[in-house]
Amino acid sequence: MSLRGDVCLVTGACGFLGKRLVMLLLEEENMAEIRMLDKHVEPQFLKTLEDCRGDTKLSVFEGDIRDSDFVRRACRGASVIFHIASIIDIKEPVEYNEMYGVNVRGTQVLLESCIQESVTSFIYTSTLEVMGPNSKGEPIINGSEDTIYDCTLRFSYSKTKKEAEQRTLQANGEVLQNGGRLATCALRPTYIFGDGCRFLLYHMGKGIENKDVLLRMSLPEAHVNPVYVGNVAVAHLQAARSLKDPQIRNAVGGKFYFISDDTPPVSYSDFNHVLLASLGFSIQKKLPLPLCLLYVVCFFLEILCRMLQPFIRIVPPLNRQLVTLLNTQFTFSYQKAKKELGYNPRYSWEEARKRTIEWLASQLPLERERIRANR
Repeated sequence: MSLRGDVCLVTGACGFLGKRLVMLLLEEENMAEIRMLDKHVEPQFLKTLEDCRGDTKLSVFEGDIRDSDFVRRACRGASVIFHIASIIDIKEPVEYNEMYGVNVRGTQVLLESCIQESVTSFIYTSTLEVMGPNSKGEPIINGSEDTIYDCTLRFSYSKTKKEAEQRTLQANGEVLQNGGRLATCALRPTYIFGDGCRFLLYHMGKGIENKDVLLRMSLPEAHVNPVYVGNVAVAHLQAARSLKDPQIRNAVGGKFYFISDDTPPVSYSDFNHVLLASLGFSIQKKLPLPLCLLYVVCFFLEILCRMLQPFIRIVPPLNRQLVTLLNTQFTFSYQKAKKELGYNPRYSWEEARKRTIEWLASQLPLERERIRANR
């Protein structure tokens, strides 16, 4: 099922995933219009789209996703929404009210606008972290959508993303202003990597500061399965096609899907090394402290920060939940998305790795210069 002639809105269009999705839509679908919603849409990004836009109209909507009038204007006349925008925060420097406002309230504003403006399809970009891991660090190996896992979410990020996902799926089947029905689904990508990934750039910078030795914060056996950004964009396109297809729309609507690919399972820290080893980086052999001691240090840091909170807000560089996240085996299959959405990873691990390393190589001199200038 093609999206030819459709009007779509992409929130977070200038983010890591948003840019890839906009490019993919221009390359593969002769859409009537693509609306790019973000707090700021970079002129340079718009220039890169000129050669591949064809007859598709590109519209820019700069503003706050919590502004209902603004969002409603952006949704007017659209047929599909790709909702990618959110605040991503695992160290928790962002105030909870701000994160809740963007991640939950912003999603609710979009859903309400869809109903008011009779938008028929809504794809929500969720995250693996709505699943866990739990505070015990209980592993999941090759999990599926049917996996039962006991977890009380502790990160503000994962809690707000979970609530936003639930609201999205609960909105499936809502009656639209024109009498139609809204169809929704949620995608839960594993750790997204690729050319343009700011997390990889961050770890490269830390490695440069440490004399080209990458910091180890994950046990080697704590395997996760990263997913290439290009494949996540493909999954979003397939979800939109599925929600448009009247034969499978009802079967897909109201469901969530894990999105991974054929990237070999590896720990977070070792994955950084896999991508940076050819650029001259080595990696620490051991954690900076034994895992149990690392938890104790984080516990006392958290207590200290709470005691100081009435006077000053200090964010510890590490917390127990982050240590758990980095050291829990947590892998998931994409087979249900393959079966029901028709999702197949387009980029092999070899190609994804090559593209990512080439981008990191292009950024390495800039990072070295930036760090040199800041010393």
